[in-house]
Amino acid sequence: MSLIDWTIVGAYILALIAMSWRDRNALSGSAAKVILGGRALTLPAFVASLVTTWYGGILGVSEYSYSYGISNWVVFGVPYYIGALVFALFLAKRARRSKALTLPRRISEQIGERSGFVAGLLVFVTSAPTAYLLGLGILIQYFMGVPAALAIVLAALFSVGYVSIGGFNAVVRTDELQFVLMFGGFVTLFAILFVNYGFWDFIVSHVPADHLSWTGGANLWYIGTWYIIAQGALVEPAFHQRCYAAHDEQTAKRGIIISIGFWALFDFLTTFCGLYAKALLPELANPALAFPQLALQILPPVALGLFVTGLLAVVMSTIDSNSFIAATTYSFDLLRASKNSQNELSESSLKRNTLIGLWLSTGLAALFALAFESIVDVWKEFGSVIMPALLAPALFAFFQKEDHKKKRQSLSDTQGLTLIILPALVSISWIVFAHLGENGSYPFGDYPFLSEPIFPGLYLSALLSVFFLRMNTKKNN
Repeated sequence: MSLIDWTIVGAYILALIAMSWRDRNALSGSAAKVILGGRALTLPAFVASLVTTWYGGILGVSEYSYSYGISNWVVFGVPYYIGALVFALFLAKRARRSKALTLPRRISEQIGERSGFVAGLLVFVTSAPTAYLLGLGILIQYFMGVPAALAIVLAALFSVGYVSIGGFNAVVRTDELQFVLMFGGFVTLFAILFVNYGFWDFIVSHVPADHLSWTGGANLWYIGTWYIIAQGALVEPAFHQRCYAAHDEQTAKRGIIISIGFWALFDFLTTFCGLYAKALLPELANPALAFPQLALQILPPVALGLFVTGLLAVVMSTIDSNSFIAATTYSFDLLRASKNSQNELSESSLKRNTLIGLWLSTGLAALFALAFESIVDVWKEFGSVIMPALLAPALFAFFQKEDHKKKRQSLSDTQGLTLIILPALVSISWIVFAHLGENGSYPFGDYPFLSEPIFPGLYLSALLSVFFLRMNTKKNN
């Protein structure tokens, strides 16, 4: 990279710090102000923030699109559009209408404090930006030539730094800048590729046939796993937080639907840039670096600097959002529940504990990032735990019928606790078996409907849900 390219990257970093400093008082105030920015998120800010937050794994997309081609859109695009659309149609308005500030708090209020606390633990762990710190660390290592562990530490320290200054307002404000940069960078790369090499004819003649197949050579059960994981949008903390923070119910619903269009456009850009990378750099040792290596080969100065800032923006926009969600989960949900307090938290304790939670979650993410090599593996294994554990309790929390006069609910606190813990443990046991086994395979690998860790967890969750519903119906009658 030339001096002008590094100058552009430096200007981007300084802009993040300056924008965060502008909102340096945002961590002081009521819980609604600190966690949700006062519930005043407008439609453009909602869309920019949600689009950037839910698209942080750009190196995972690089890895998959380079290795499997158009299947990237089928696996990492379409199922997530479906999940987002289901949320928009059935949950967005309910989420905005809720007086709760977080998903764990909603579960606490509708099911029970213990259920909400354990849900908060899961949200804290899975919101810690493991995959995205890993991705940012890989980029820092690649462009600066530092060791992997140091790159991840540097990524963590910078991420904590600017988020701790401005809180939720800074996250949203910087997301707006990062939205422009992520699209600007990839539009630039795609346009130069298109002008220099053409489009479909060039790709068809230079990539393997499997790369133009919708499955990419993967088996249907593996692809199906991602369609199920993608429905984790229903329990995605970023979706809930943005909906709770929206100006009104229509903003929440329309914002998600508009965001789907931007995700589809960005998936088009990344999928075909991955195909170009396969055509032009057919023997890459690390497909996760396909995008930066392609950019270094074909982009001139200035355009290269803009593209690198776009790459950084995609990753960092998700790191700051997820780390802040984990931090507020720690301060607002976990500490509050552990003290069994229903009182409003003081401004000073909320700010202090949010900052502590920010450091804890980022440190945890850094430790996990050091243990993983593949961003796609992080997505799959974390999603395989959070989805079976929280899907049913979240649906109960938003849709269960209550009889306030008789004080009866569709799900008790003990049942909710069981519905969270047991499915999570089952899915975790599948993952642990694979990591400790000699061949790295999940148990019951010969049975496709049990071959991925998300399946047994979801089966148990469904059985427990039906059992508890029937039992409580008989009891109430």
